[in-house]
Amino acid sequence: MKKLSLLLIVILYVGSVVQLVQAQSKTSTTGANTITTGVPFLTIAPDSRAGAMGDAGVATSPDVNSQHWNPAKYAFAESEMGIGLSYTPWLRNLVSDINLAYLVGYKRLDDKQTMSASLRYFTLGDITFMSEYGDPTGQQSPNEFAVDMGYTRLLSENFSGAVALRYIRSDLTGGQLVNGVETHAGNSYAADVAFYYQNEIRVNRKMSTIAAGIDISNIGSKISYTDGETKDFIPTNLKLGLSYKTEMDKYNTITFAFDANKLLVPTPDSSKVDIFNGSTSDKSPIGGIFSSFADAPGGMSEEFKEINFSVGAEYWYNKQFALRAGYYYEDVTKGNRKFFTAGAGLKMNVFALDFSYLLPVAQNNPLANTLRFTLSFDFEAFNKQKR
Repeated sequence: MKKLSLLLIVILYVGSVVQLVQAQSKTSTTGANTITTGVPFLTIAPDSRAGAMGDAGVATSPDVNSQHWNPAKYAFAESEMGIGLSYTPWLRNLVSDINLAYLVGYKRLDDKQTMSASLRYFTLGDITFMSEYGDPTGQQSPNEFAVDMGYTRLLSENFSGAVALRYIRSDLTGGQLVNGVETHAGNSYAADVAFYYQNEIRVNRKMSTIAAGIDISNIGSKISYTDGETKDFIPTNLKLGLSYKTEMDKYNTITFAFDANKLLVPTPDSSKVDIFNGSTSDKSPIGGIFSSFADAPGGMSEEFKEINFSVGAEYWYNKQFALRAGYYYEDVTKGNRKFFTAGAGLKMNVFALDFSYLLPVAQNNPLANTLRFTLSFDFEAFNKQKR
């Protein structure tokens, strides 16, 4: 089958442009072997709270944005119902019109069951498509979105589980012919499976909470933009998290969080892969998940390098004002994303407003100056205020 044009592939992987650019520039000295997938926008942290804590959110206390990080946390949410809206201008150091919007909400059905849903919309701005001879063939506004619904159930006093179903649509070409090949929007279906544990303990006469979580997200079919045999894995991801929250005194609390993440897709053999067409693996999505733990060309040492780490801290004063900070680490051979994050939050009776800021370690990083904004609404507090 004829290859898609370079422009199409650049668009396809724009969400993971940092991994490609940084890893390829270091290939000769570090042996970079970056894993790429389709629809990488699914891995972008959509909300400001976790975005300010180094992308750590699997085991932090429940909030309205738990759908992305660990929907099982909803079983322990303090409010009966909540809704949140987040906005992220993405890759502002490269372009000015790539944005990510995230709408999420949940509703408790009873003491043990909770339903949740979210919509994630990623717009890639206006793109002028060119023929292989350099002639303009039209202008499109590529976009991707994912809509999902989740069900959470309390399994014991301290333990909960959740499942979520997701529909993914990625329209990158507007149906244009690319090098004579007919293209169409890519579609995929996926599921998440998550568990969460939390327990309150007393340490030095102060109440503390320890928590742990696991979330396997985007378990689903491959995605394709043509009717041919070339299909890309979607970013199936394993997230593990731990957190510890403690009271400093009556008005002050602090939380420390740690996450580890690994893509559950085949590692490409750098000697056989074309970076503009992704891995040539013919494994099934489930086969790719199981093989992803031991298929790196460099052996187990390379497998461990595929694990990304996040550490974060969150301070609350009187449950009204929050300060957050974090750090994200990715190995130099797997994308080399390393950045600090910071942010703040303000919680009123009904509304809460959060923002975060990303500061990369390396200069001239496309992720520099990334801002996220989140507005959330507590329906239970609103009803109490009315009464």
